[in-house]
Amino acid sequence: MQEPKAYVKHRPKLDWLFRFIFRPTVIGAEYIPESGRIVLAGNHTHFMDCILVACATKRVVHFLGKSELLEPPLKRFFEPFGLIPVHRGQKDRAALDSAIEVLKDDKVIGIFPEGKVKLKSEAEYTINPFKFGAVKMAQQTNSKIVPFSIVGKYKMFRKKGVKIEFFEPVAIGENLEEANNALMNTVAYGITQTPVFRE
Repeated sequence: MQEPKAYVKHRPKLDWLFRFIFRPTVIGAEYIPESGRIVLAGNHTHFMDCILVACATKRVVHFLGKSELLEPPLKRFFEPFGLIPVHRGQKDRAALDSAIEVLKDDKVIGIFPEGKVKLKSEAEYTINPFKFGAVKMAQQTNSKIVPFSIVGKYKMFRKKGVKIEFFEPVAIGENLEEANNALMNTVAYGITQTPVFRE
């Protein structure tokens, strides 16, 4: 499986531009392995979260995202970057199968198990229940999951803005419910216990 050409070509420029404008704090990026299959899973605070995650590693991250992103006019932007479309509101087996194929090819999947961006009306430092897609694909491909937590705001040219912290890779056992709860608890802990930029 070839990596998306547009992603590989434009990633360095996008990485530099994003870091220059938003100056994110990245902690624990060393937990993302330099090779082999891995799932990156964490909370979803903003539509730019996928760029933040991608900028934290030199590896190409194949994200799962809502199918509406592959409809005109957004299709022209997202399709070249290898987005895996997810039809929300139903069990999308095709999306799961596509992600599994990516992992079997020893590549990286990025996923936000909440399934949507947190609404402004929802409590800032809480998360919505996780869907089971992340732990399912990890279990079926014998992949580990690197949890991450995102806190703060995307503030332009501010040193104290958005922050992402990655945690040690975890293996998924036979009990998916237990694994999903453990993943959610790790992400929630990162949101509430790590220093938060409130300025």
